[in-house]
Amino acid sequence: MNSIELKQPQRIVFGTGCMKQMCEEYIASGMKNLFILTADPILPLVQPVICRLEEEGVRTMVETKILGEPTVGDFKRILKEAQDFGADSVIGIGGGSVMDVAKLVAVFMHSEQKIEECYGIGFIRQRGVWFACAPTTAGTGSEVSPNAILLDEKDNGKKGIISNFLLADVAYLDPQLTATVPPRITAETGMDALTHCIEVYTNKFAHPCVDMYALKGIELIAKNLERAVKNGSDMEAREAMLLGSMYGGLGLGPVNTAAVHALAYPVGGMFHKSHGLSNSVLLPTVMKFNMQGNEKRYAEVALACGCEPGATDAETAMRGIEFIAEMSKACGIPQTLEEIGIPASAIDEMAKAAMLQQRLLKNNPRPITEQDCREIYGALA
Repeated sequence: MNSIELKQPQRIVFGTGCMKQMCEEYIASGMKNLFILTADPILPLVQPVICRLEEEGVRTMVETKILGEPTVGDFKRILKEAQDFGADSVIGIGGGSVMDVAKLVAVFMHSEQKIEECYGIGFIRQRGVWFACAPTTAGTGSEVSPNAILLDEKDNGKKGIISNFLLADVAYLDPQLTATVPPRITAETGMDALTHCIEVYTNKFAHPCVDMYALKGIELIAKNLERAVKNGSDMEAREAMLLGSMYGGLGLGPVNTAAVHALAYPVGGMFHKSHGLSNSVLLPTVMKFNMQGNEKRYAEVALACGCEPGATDAETAMRGIEFIAEMSKACGIPQTLEEIGIPASAIDEMAKAAMLQQRLLKNNPRPITEQDCREIYGALA
């Protein structure tokens, strides 16, 4: 068995209403200048937190201008705002984009490094100020992962920054924060979380230490995604989705993702499609390609989704892929690149860009070439 390093925040607090606990713990900490990253649609949910902290003399500054995939320029602008404010602490209350930027702002508050020096794995040299994450979508798992992603405007490429210093001091997972997420975003982020779990479990470097997280995440999401999409006030489904997303995030540090994410990055980077949507469209087709690399694992994914076993692992695995494709359709996810406005003429360029994501492709259960990427995109054109 290969060795593995489990990575997660110092503390994880999960439960309905736990943002009240976050307020009281912050007040007791003695920190006084909190930089809050969030998004305008979430402000009504964040306002009680701000009011409670300010009652106790905490200075707050709220940044809400992260729209869509965050760029390197967005990060640099927001970091300067936090430095000018004199933040001694940071919290990201939002989706993956908000939390990724919050993590980076906290780490770079007093750093002399440039963000461009830190693309890749393990290049950040020091920890920054205290920071916490509170997800408002059940998707990225960023609240518990050591990863952050920025879009580089210079080449429209997504740049991953991976470091143990990007693990939060505390992750607060309050299902109430996800209750107002619209159906489309619930669907896209939920499929993203499912992709994390599947790619962790079927990974070339899969490990028993995280297999249990991945399988439980698959089970929870398969049972509850459609419920959460069709009835956002179903708190049982919302809790299950947030837990499933967290399980997927816990696998990102020790194992990470593979070809679905590698092929999704050009879709998001070149055409500015959301990360969740990009993964959602690609997932079933990449699973079909990868199945030959480990039929047994893909069969176990199908069983975790609740599918009946077939006569062979290959038959069971195909049932799982078909289940996921049907669930995606039922949740309103587009099924082709054409449906999301990506022309077939872009396939060659996307395939070349996907092959640059070797930090992910090396994890794939089956070797993948540029021609394979073209064929996967082509099947979805």
